[in-house]
Amino acid sequence: MASGDQPIDLTDPVDADHAGRIGRAWIELRRGAWTQELRCYLVGHDQPLEPGQMDALDLLEREDRTMKQLAERMRIDPSSATRAVHRLVTDGLAVRAPAPDDGRVVMVQISEQGRTRHAEVAARRAHAMSLILGEFTAEERSDLADLLDRFVQSLDATVDRLSP
Repeated sequence: MASGDQPIDLTDPVDADHAGRIGRAWIELRRGAWTQELRCYLVGHDQPLEPGQMDALDLLEREDRTMKQLAERMRIDPSSATRAVHRLVTDGLAVRAPAPDDGRVVMVQISEQGRTRHAEVAARRAHAMSLILGEFTAEERSDLADLLDRFVQSLDATVDRLSP
């Protein structure tokens, strides 16, 4: 597995082609025409969840978190986390409670309604993922998982390098 700084020469036709294809795929993943249809399938039509709400529910389903922990794990600023939690609380999907060891700290917990909603979306997400990944061989899925893990690590490292 390669690591560290691997030089990319964008004047090299092969490197430029790879960078262009990966860049276009990233754009399609972020804003592709399929996202609205898939999002409607995943989060439902009646009371759809926003992606940030589902991200928060994913984290809260695993464990209660402080607002600060939630913001850090979601990689957003605390004010955005506060807004996301406010929507979850308003929709009955989460509750705020004082931390057991320090009443000044606010904990966010998934509610029973939130657990039910999360389970529904998680089941649809698993079904969709099985259809998507069914297009790949077992070896390709393994390679894709490894490469995507490294891609995310590279994104994190790049953000750290570019941050003031």
